[in-house]
Amino acid sequence: MSLTLTGVSLAVDGAAHLDSIDLDFQAGRIYTIIGRTLAGKTTLLRALAGLSPVDTGRIELDGADMQDVPPWKRDTAMVYQQFINYPHLSVMDNVCFPLKRAGLDAAEVRQRAEENLEKVGLTPFAHRRPRQLSGGQQQRVALARALARRSRILLLDEPLVNLDYKLREQLREDLRGLFSGVGDAIVVYTTTEPTEALMLGDEVVVMHEGRVLQVAAPAEVFERPLNTDVARIINDPPMNLFDGVVAGDWISFGGLAEIHCPAHLAGLPDGPYRFGLRATDIRPSSRSPVSGEVTFVEISGSETFVHLSVGDAALVMRAEGIHDLAIGDPERVELRAERLFVFGPDGRLRVAPETNERF
Repeated sequence: MSLTLTGVSLAVDGAAHLDSIDLDFQAGRIYTIIGRTLAGKTTLLRALAGLSPVDTGRIELDGADMQDVPPWKRDTAMVYQQFINYPHLSVMDNVCFPLKRAGLDAAEVRQRAEENLEKVGLTPFAHRRPRQLSGGQQQRVALARALARRSRILLLDEPLVNLDYKLREQLREDLRGLFSGVGDAIVVYTTTEPTEALMLGDEVVVMHEGRVLQVAAPAEVFERPLNTDVARIINDPPMNLFDGVVAGDWISFGGLAEIHCPAHLAGLPDGPYRFGLRATDIRPSSRSPVSGEVTFVEISGSETFVHLSVGDAALVMRAEGIHDLAIGDPERVELRAERLFVFGPDGRLRVAPETNERF
């Protein structure tokens, strides 16, 4: 089974929400769609579900045009970011409801409901009402109901976004196992979180302002982002980007520093480039010639995110441990030159550090 989008565009009140989307989803695979808010992720799912008719282009299931197929005939299950359950029904009856509406016999309904409540760890809560559950448990009810339908297409629209951090981490680990049990279904999962996109997807679709920027395996997207937009979207915090000029064996970063070209940039033609460096590849170093000023400090568990003004650039460094820094403090940092990404003036990737591959 394949679900194919060709030239799909959709505008709302004159604003383009989807812009010439070409995608091919194959059965038995999990696709994570990552993008910032207003990237078009929810609109894309609604188009796949038949809830938002497209303006131009085609959506085909195994070659058959789906444009005139109503939502209730598309064999699609959808889980929303704001979990939707029937408050007057028990957990068991919530899961059973769409199966009964589909006309399945009572034994089949019961079997599927019990099987999927067990998968999501809610068997002990089967006779409770949704209001008696935590937020995470209520989202599990919605997920169990969608899984029980055994639809050919399973759409999940940021289902963990409204949960607390600890619960999101727990459910992320559970979801991959749950998705592995959907057989030949197509699973499409949207998120703004790079960790989720990379952890859950067999393929990652990166969207920005209604357009698809890159479709590839998680490692490919992470290590070889097609352009600067992808590089910032797929990293948390976003990849640091700053301008520099290559002249012979040296790179001048304007107000940052001048460094010798690392091995993976040897032979890079002279000229201006946009350089990228992850927050983990900037380190505190009292011996470094690169000095900046602290503009903001975030302490997150055992890590500290230090925002710095360095020359003309604004950088973020992720440092292990808790660092007692104040706004305005000077801070010397080392830029790991061997981890530099290089993008051309057009924003497209020219050199990736992992492979020394040229584009």
